[in-house]
Amino acid sequence: GNVPLALHDWGADFAVWCSYKYLNGGPGAIGGAFVHRRHAADPAVPRLAEAARRAGCAVGFDLAHAVGNVPLALHDWGADFAVWCSYKYLNGGPGAIGGAFIHRRHATDPELPRLAGWWGNDPASRFAMRPEFAPDAGAAGWQVSTPPMLAMAPLRASLALFESAGLAALRAKSVALTGYLEALLATLPAGSVEPLTPTDPESRGAQLSLRLPGRGRWLHQGLRDAGIVTDYREPDVARLAPAPFFNTYHEAWRVWRALRDLLARTE
Repeated sequence: GNVPLALHDWGADFAVWCSYKYLNGGPGAIGGAFVHRRHAADPAVPRLAEAARRAGCAVGFDLAHAVGNVPLALHDWGADFAVWCSYKYLNGGPGAIGGAFIHRRHATDPELPRLAGWWGNDPASRFAMRPEFAPDAGAAGWQVSTPPMLAMAPLRASLALFESAGLAALRAKSVALTGYLEALLATLPAGSVEPLTPTDPESRGAQLSLRLPGRGRWLHQGLRDAGIVTDYREPDVARLAPAPFFNTYHEAWRVWRALRDLLARTE
């Protein structure tokens, strides 16, 4: 609220701020946190939460690229709230519902401002249709409307698989699989692929972002033609997500082979 910012264009990994100063939010107004979409994990999140609270701000996190991807301990970290989508690493599919976390210290505070909806009312009085809103305890009190059953069905099936496999085991495979793909990519001709994701496994999830100088769109299309789906962002960044649930080491090798062959055609 004081000077122009371009966090995404600058490549910032994260930022935290309080809105009670130049944004005129008043004391204790909500702070914000930004985790870069190219990394999907940041070990500094607990320290960010602590710093924000010391500054008198509530702090929330956008976990779109983290939930289902890396271990989270929001309650222990002291985050006031967090939100996420479930169509990515939670495998909910397009149109899947989002999720929210509310810290226990806020669970029964009816005075907290919110977008109050009928489905967030205390179930004991929901059908009484009273004029006043009586929020349910916890994150349930932030629900707005009846949840879509068809959108929840695949998510429920996916969460059952998460519980069966265990996040610790999935994370262990994620670290190994991502590291294997990273090692393969390091053998490609120098300068042909520029890794943007940190090399420290604790600072990333199941994701490698690559800059493809001068031929990003062409390489992206070449990978798709080879049956390999990547996420592409202009001007030249491709994101590879070796998801531990269903990707294999052989598939990681196939990605490397396809890139190697494509690059050989440009020499």
